[in-house]
Amino acid sequence: MRISVWSKKPLKLAAPLLVLALAACGSEAPDTVAAGAASGDSPIANPQAGTPVPVEGPERRIVAFGDSLFAGYNVAKDDSYPAKLQNALRAAGVNAVVANAGISGDTSSAGRQRLSFTLDAQEEKPDLFILELGGNDLLRGIEPDETRANFVAMLDELKAREIPVLLMGMRAPPNYGPEYQAEFDGMYGDLAREYGAALIPFWLEDIYQEPDLFQSDRIHPTEEGIDRLVAATLDQVSAALPQDEEASSAAN
Repeated sequence: MRISVWSKKPLKLAAPLLVLALAACGSEAPDTVAAGAASGDSPIANPQAGTPVPVEGPERRIVAFGDSLFAGYNVAKDDSYPAKLQNALRAAGVNAVVANAGISGDTSSAGRQRLSFTLDAQEEKPDLFILELGGNDLLRGIEPDETRANFVAMLDELKAREIPVLLMGMRAPPNYGPEYQAEFDGMYGDLAREYGAALIPFWLEDIYQEPDLFQSDRIHPTEEGIDRLVAATLDQVSAALPQDEEASSAAN
């Protein structure tokens, strides 16, 4: 597979770099989950989460907002990352409801355009907003400062609505050039510090060097790959959830 970034000369990418450059793409996905729709309602235990514990406490609402990596490209709805994340959180005792707001093919600009609509569609203000975008910006060779501006606009709105954020970072491949790579890769950490958001610097870290955990397009994770991603990020998602008032009172 070949990809052209800025020049007319195509760039041929090795498999790991292809994953880095194209992860999160796939606008042709057959089953896009509608933004704001709840996913995976049944509290099925994730086998990787260990022995389930009783689900307790108030409901914790999470919006998983992203592209095809959240929408669940070429996998069943119940096998998408948001659905499996909900199951794993509930297996760990967290009364979580995760809304899958992933749209295949979305760039940061598209996410910016639909953010207000997605938030307004929620029945209650989310306890946590997981923001996973940037892969399609890489595919299209969008300048990092433009991507940053879109993230700033989204983070400004989330801050105004007092919604905590977890940023799911991506990473540019080295063949994009050191300047682009440094600017793109540094964006997530800079914004997390500026807005007080939680951060997973590169959320595909656990699987991106294992081709068997990706579908034949070498872009989107298999069901097993999604299981691995959930297991690898579960603790960080849990830590990003604000402490509920009951638990806070008990701790004091």
